[in-house]
Amino acid sequence: MRRARWLAPWKDSSERPVIYHCITRVVERRLAFGQAEKEQLRTYMRMQENFTGCRVLAYCLMCNHVHILLEVPPMKEGGLSDDELLKRLRAIYPAVMVAEVAKELADARKKVRAGLASENMVTSIHERYTYRMHDLGEFMKTLLQRFTRWFNWKHERTGTLWESRFKSVLVEEGCAAKTMAAYIDLNPVRAGMVTDPAEYRWSSYGEAMGGGPKGDGKKARAGLVRAIMAHKGYEADARHWAGKVSREYRMILLEEGLEKLKEEVNERGELEVKVVRKGMRKAVADAELEMLERSRDVALGKMLRCRVRYFTDGAVIGSRRFVDEVFRLCRDRFGGKRKDGARKWRGNGAAAAGTLWSVRDLKKGIG
Repeated sequence: MRRARWLAPWKDSSERPVIYHCITRVVERRLAFGQAEKEQLRTYMRMQENFTGCRVLAYCLMCNHVHILLEVPPMKEGGLSDDELLKRLRAIYPAVMVAEVAKELADARKKVRAGLASENMVTSIHERYTYRMHDLGEFMKTLLQRFTRWFNWKHERTGTLWESRFKSVLVEEGCAAKTMAAYIDLNPVRAGMVTDPAEYRWSSYGEAMGGGPKGDGKKARAGLVRAIMAHKGYEADARHWAGKVSREYRMILLEEGLEKLKEEVNERGELEVKVVRKGMRKAVADAELEMLERSRDVALGKMLRCRVRYFTDGAVIGSRRFVDEVFRLCRDRFGGKRKDGARKWRGNGAAAAGTLWSVRDLKKGIG
């Protein structure tokens, strides 16, 4: 019997972010995806993002599995206007069909104004599509089904493509979301495919740094800004990426980043960060240097180069307070003897112990 998926108890709140790490694998873990498959999967992912109103904060498309850090905001109060609905539909449907829906809506509005029908006539048209929006399960189901149809057509095959139902982990905004995004972007580094995550095209960081299919990377940068800074009220806006946000994120991605910075300070007396990629350089003030030295970003970066099961099997990840809150709100999922939710990380996740907590106590295979 399948256990119910973990969903945020506040999923309909307009004030608190709801973020999930979604993972799915190819059946038998076959290395099935080449460049064409990854490009197509990313295209469908962006289309589904535009249709559903969910936000992809980070992602990595590997040869046999997929990671997506997804924010699922609630439907706005009052629902979508007709124009907003049609814009969403254009993301996944052909123009001819959208034109038919537009005509149907216009005719329904005309009848309502004439007193020949109630507003329910318009509402029913909207509900035909909106039930698939702002929903974790619908986002992933449609994405995976649509890609499977394309993949089977391209490779002249039939049957299932994915190993099982996708996994999801509820993630707190702030440190947990930032660290999870980095864990996702470091997948190709852990696999030995690249040494710098910016060199891998089919990830959020690779797209943010290299541009992606349209050459600008704006969507990826906006998602990462939200992943890193949502707890400070930042929206998904690529304009915030340059400077401190991108530098802070790269300090986690490059485990040696702070150590290289220290070497330059000690040898030449210069407070300067040298980023290897394309010779980018950025001055760092004394106060910021001290902050970086106090932070645990380097330790976390080293940890993220290992497989950490908590990121995929921890169910709920965040601060101790966050995990305990989810535990209290979902108390019926646990036995009567359990008193709290937060479990300390061990094994390969030990570097995050005391900073990140999990609702599951993983005793086997944690490194």
